[in-house]
Amino acid sequence: MHLKRFTASMAIAVCAFQAKAQTKVRVENDSAKQVISANIYGHFAEHLGHCIYNGIYVGDTAREIPNTDGIRNDIIAALRKLKVPILRWPGGCFADTYHWKDGIGPKQDRPAMVNKWWGGVTEDNSFGTHDFLRLCQLLGSTPYLAGNTGSGTPQELADWVQYVNFDGKSPMSDLRKKNGHDSAWGVQYWGVGNEAWGCGGNMRPEYYADIYRRYSTFMTDYDPKKPLFKIASGANSADYHWTETLMKNIPTNMLSGIALHHYAVIEWNKKGPDQSFTEEGYFKTMESALFMDSLIQKHTAIMDKYDPEKKVALVVDEWGGWYDVAPGTNPGFLYQQNTMRDAMIAATTLNIFNNHSDRVRLANLAQIVNVLQAVILTDKEKMILTPTYHIMEMYNVHQDAKLIPTNYVSPKYDYNGKKLDAVSVSASVDKSQKLHISLANIDAHNAQTVELDLDANNYKTIKGRILTSDKLTNCNTFQNPNKIEPEVYTKASLKNGKVSLSIPPFSAIVLELSK
Repeated sequence: MHLKRFTASMAIAVCAFQAKAQTKVRVENDSAKQVISANIYGHFAEHLGHCIYNGIYVGDTAREIPNTDGIRNDIIAALRKLKVPILRWPGGCFADTYHWKDGIGPKQDRPAMVNKWWGGVTEDNSFGTHDFLRLCQLLGSTPYLAGNTGSGTPQELADWVQYVNFDGKSPMSDLRKKNGHDSAWGVQYWGVGNEAWGCGGNMRPEYYADIYRRYSTFMTDYDPKKPLFKIASGANSADYHWTETLMKNIPTNMLSGIALHHYAVIEWNKKGPDQSFTEEGYFKTMESALFMDSLIQKHTAIMDKYDPEKKVALVVDEWGGWYDVAPGTNPGFLYQQNTMRDAMIAATTLNIFNNHSDRVRLANLAQIVNVLQAVILTDKEKMILTPTYHIMEMYNVHQDAKLIPTNYVSPKYDYNGKKLDAVSVSASVDKSQKLHISLANIDAHNAQTVELDLDANNYKTIKGRILTSDKLTNCNTFQNPNKIEPEVYTKASLKNGKVSLSIPPFSAIVLELSK
C-alpha cells in the first residue's frame, strides 16, 4: 500500500474529525494511597553529542552565551520551570569508560579522553564531578551518578563515593577539599554499572550479579540517615531472565533498585526518520511505546516473587523515542527533531509510570539536551523547548502527589486492521487537595469524547491546559520556536461530579479540579 506523508492537505482532514463514542472513566477518589514519586520525572545527561559540551555546558570562560560557572543560564531557567527532580550522569555507555579522577582538579591539568562510544570525539574532561553537582545544585535536582563497573575497579568506585560523601578526614575527602569543596555533597543515588548486558561489558546476568555484589560491597554508607540507593544494571526491554537472575542472586538488603531500559523503536537497523515519518511509522512507534505497560507488569511480577513488599524499585532510567538522526547531522551524536509524536510518547509513558508507581519509583528520559527525545535543543546562542518539554512541564503536577486509580475501557486507534488503545489516563491528588487528571489521545485522525466520573460531587472549579497541533510532524524550530506550546483548555464541563470533554487527535490535556 502506498503510504501518505503527513502533508498540509492531510492536516485539513485531521482537523475535520468526528468524535467517536463516549469513553467513561471512573476516577476512584477514595482509593488514593500510593504516592507518585517525583523521581519518575527524572532526566538523563550523557557525554554524547552536544548534550554536555555545546549544550548544557559552554565553559566557564565563555562570554558570548550568559552562563553560571559555564552552565547556560537559559537552560538553567527552563529546567527549573520543568522541576527536574533527579538527573543521571555521566552515562549511558559512556559511564563504563569514564574515570572520574580525570574530571577533577585544575581544568588545564586534566587529561583528554576519546569518547569511543559516541563519535570518537576527543573530550578535555572540563565538565566533571564538581561541574555536574554544581548543575544539580543550580537546578534543585537530586544527582544520580552512574559508576564504572566495565573498565573501572571496585576501588575506583569506592573512592568516588568517599570523595563526594565523606565529611571526615580521608585521602578522598582531603582531595575534594584541595579541589575547592570543603563539605561533602551527600550523593545518595548510584548506578552500579550500565547496560552490563551490552556496552557495559557484554556480561551474562549470572556474572553481573556477582559483579554487582562485589562492587556494591565497597560502596560505603557514610551517612546512616541517607543510605546509598544502589541501582543494578537491569534488563534490556523484555529480557525477563535478566531480572529473574538478579532478583534470585542479589539479596534484597544489598539492592535498592533494578534498572530497565526500553526505547520506542521501530527496528534497530531501520529506525525511520525523525520528522518526515508516515502514519505507519507513527503507529509502530506508539506500539513500541505502549509496550512499556506490559514490560512493567511482567518485570514487576518477577520482582514480586522475591520482594513481595516492593522494597526494590523498578528504575526505568532510559526511555524515549529513538529514530534515525536528523539529516545532515553527525550519526554518532543522536540528534533528532522532536515532534507531536514525541509528545504522545511522553504523555502515554508518564501515565503508565504514574499508574505503576507502586514499583516504578524512578525514571530518566533520554536525554535532556540535544540527544534523542530531548526537552531542549540548542544551536549556538539559540535555544528551543520541544513538545516533550511541554508535556513534562504540564504533567509535573503529579510529582509527589497521591495516585488515584482510574477504571475505563479505551477506544481503539485502528490502523490497517491493527489496534492500539487510543486514550491514556492517570490521576492524582496533591497536598492542597487539588485533583489533576492527565489524558492523551494518540489517534492520528479521531477525537475522543470522554466522561470522567469523579466519584464525588464536591469539586467546584475546573481548569485545563492542552498541547495540540494540526500535524503529527509539527515541531518547534529555531525559526519558529513557539509553534507548539500549551494553551488554556476551557471546553471541559463540570456538572454533578462528572466532567465531559473532547480530546483532539494526537493531543494531551491536563485538568485541575478544586473543591
